[in-house]
Amino acid sequence: PALPGIDRPDGTLRRTPAFCAGCPHQTSTRVPEGSFATGGIGCHIMALDESDQTRSFIQMGAEGVPFVGLAPFTDMPHTFANLGDGTYQHSGILAIRQALAAHARITYKLLFNDAVAMTGGQPAEGSPSVPRIAAQLAAEGVQRIAVVVDTADRLPAARDLPQGTTRHTREQLDAVQKELRAYDGVSVLIYDQVCATKKRRRRKRGTMAQPTRHVVINEAVCENCGDCTAQSGCIAIEPVETELGRKRRINPTSCNVDLSCMKGFCPSFVTV
Repeated sequence: PALPGIDRPDGTLRRTPAFCAGCPHQTSTRVPEGSFATGGIGCHIMALDESDQTRSFIQMGAEGVPFVGLAPFTDMPHTFANLGDGTYQHSGILAIRQALAAHARITYKLLFNDAVAMTGGQPAEGSPSVPRIAAQLAAEGVQRIAVVVDTADRLPAARDLPQGTTRHTREQLDAVQKELRAYDGVSVLIYDQVCATKKRRRRKRGTMAQPTRHVVINEAVCENCGDCTAQSGCIAIEPVETELGRKRRINPTSCNVDLSCMKGFCPSFVTV
């Protein structure tokens, strides 16, 4: 609301929150067409602003709970529920337990970004790993578990995961989610990708390897179609005014080299 005595024009610029460049949540919170997700506590709650596919949110430890009560009174057979790894360690496992007890048809998207990013990037309590979380979920009674990673070299060995757990790269995310939403019961998708801000810090401190492949946009070829932004949602892609009109460029100071912008169909992208 406007403050007393301060007259601000209706056209005043407003800065809406956005995911960091290369944030894993920019990809992990997306759901297939025709599906919906519920928000949770964590940076990924900003998915509520991205589209109308992520709706509502609930307190920590109750992710997905409203759907259990809603399910008998709606024709929507399934939903996704976003759940961070820090929340899972805090109390989120209780939400999964209640869904199992209620025999709900729900897919928990456990977003494993290796940091409690919302409060400063601390490690999650107990230093959980993807195989350990998967083992705990299986012990709780979850029979359908899928692990999705950003790059194939980060896939955990099959022998370290519960029997029946499937492994995928993020290019298969949409297909995996369509399979899970058809599953009659509680399923969990563990999406493993390091927090972009945490990744930048580790690279500066020498605890993570520097990227060897970068992307630039050839402004002479770019037609400002916007598909790169639509595919990645990355704020490191900026408009630039040229003699031939507005084009796009990648800001190297904010880019975290996620490479998700390359999912768009565009001949102006050049890898170095």
